[in-house]
Parts: sequence; C-alpha cells; structure tokens
Amino acid sequence: MKNAIPATPGAPGVLKPERKPGAGVRSAGNGVWLWFAAPGLTLFCAFWLLPMARLIGVGASGPDGAMAYLSVLTNRHYFASLLSTLALSAVVTLATLAISVMVGLFLQRNRFAGQSVLLAMLTFPLAFPGVVVGFMVIMLAGRQGLIGSFTNWLFGESLVFAYSLAGLFLGYLYFSIPRVILTVVAAAEKLDPSLEEAARSLGARPWQVLLHVVLPALLPALISSGAICFATSVGAFGTAFTLAANIDVLPMTIYNEFTGYANFATAASLSIVLGLITWAMLALARSLTGSGVAAAA
Repeated sequence: MKNAIPATPGAPGVLKPERKPGAGVRSAGNGVWLWFAAPGLTLFCAFWLLPMARLIGVGASGPDGAMAYLSVLTNRHYFASLLSTLALSAVVTLATLAISVMVGLFLQRNRFAGQSVLLAMLTFPLAFPGVVVGFMVIMLAGRQGLIGSFTNWLFGESLVFAYSLAGLFLGYLYFSIPRVILTVVAAAEKLDPSLEEAARSLGARPWQVLLHVVLPALLPALISSGAICFATSVGAFGTAFTLAANIDVLPMTIYNEFTGYANFATAASLSIVLGLITWAMLALARSLTGSGVAAAA
C-alpha cells in the first residue's frame, strides 16, 4: 500500500479553500475603524445620551413623579398648547410643500438670466436665525409695519397680525420654504423626462402629467422634506419668542415654565414629550420613504 502524500497548497489538482475578497482586510482593519468611531461615540454620550438621561430624570422628579409626562394630556393649558403647535406646524408644512413644489419645478424646468441669483435669494433665509425672522415679520405686519401703514392709508385702520398665530405662520413659512425648494429642485433634476413624454403622447393633459407622473415621482422627497419642515416648526423657538405677545405654542410654554415659574420637572417632561413627537414624525417619514430623512434638510 502506497503512503499517502499530504496535499500541499498550490499542487495540481488540489482545490484551495475559498476566501472571500477583502475578508482579511476587514478583520485586520476593524481596530482602526473603532478608533475612527471613538470621537463620534464620545460626543454622542457627552452631548446627547447623558443630558437626555438627566432630562428624563428631572422630568420625573416633581411631585407627580412619572405622571408628569402625561400632564400634556391631562392639563388643559398644556394640551391646548400642544394642539396649537401641531396644527400650526401641519398647516405650515402643507403650505410650504405647495409653494415649494410650484417654485422648485419652475426653476428646474426653465432657464433664464439671473436664475442662479434668484435661487440664491430664495435660499438666503437659511442664514437667518429665528429671532431675525421674527423681526422681519414685525417689520412687515407689526404695528409700524409695511402692511399696517398701507392698510391705514387705504382704509384708515392698520392691519396688524404679527403677534398672533398668523404672524408666526408667516415666519415659519418664510423659514421653511428655502429648505424644501432645494430638495424639490434636486429631486426634479433626477426625473425621467421620457415618462412625461409618454404620458403626453397618450393624450394626458399638463395637469394630469403633474398629478399622475411628476408628483408621484417626487413623493419620497416631499415626504422627507415635509417631515423636516414639520419637525422644525414644532420645535422652533426664536421666531415664537420674538412674536410671543399672544401666542401659545409648546416651546414658549416650556420656556415660561422653566424661566418664569422655575418648574423644572414640568419643563423637562414637556420637552421629552415634544421630542418624542418630533422623533415619531421623522421615523414615520423614514419608514415611508425608505431613505434617510435627514438628507432632505
């Protein structure tokens, strides 16, 4: 009986064990990538995880304990403030989407002199903090604003709405439109023009092409940017603080509880509830679009 000769790697007829491409590189580089993740994890723990845990603890430290988180539903004032905030944010989101779709499609489908300058001016409000936006609303619709001066000259009575929900709506709209316009323009550039040509060749009218071809194609981008717009409006404070003479929205309620009444537990619990509502909206939009909602910001 012949002695068996051990197979050596590389010998003819001997199959080498299958090796996945890059497997050794990944295993060898795992330690390096962990070092890359360390700064992000440190910042996450220091500036989000630990403060959030502390905020949750403060929210449950009041006389009502953990039931303070239900005060936004059981307290009539807090509940009305929440409803006002959600209703205002929803209306701002719908108006922003409607305006931005029209303007964004026009800018993407038409080329004219000064187009880049116009787009830059439309997105200029992104550089303004909320307080500046509030001042601009006051200059437009305040007691000495342009609208008040014009209506006083025309009708003998000034129209003033800067210090109401209508003024806050105008400020949020002004602040939200640039974000959504950029998203609509970017999404419209990726549309397949052959789909619209096919619809027109089949006899579809322009409004039918818009409703059945263009808008469905833009729907993921509109959901993402709408979620960002809603979340921004729900948590906006600077504009509300500037105009908050007769405005009752949840960010102002939290501010008053914290600074005016030193009610830290209620302020913390309301903050957590507001954050959960915003997170739920963003998570819903992410699940509907199947992509990162933050990319629309």
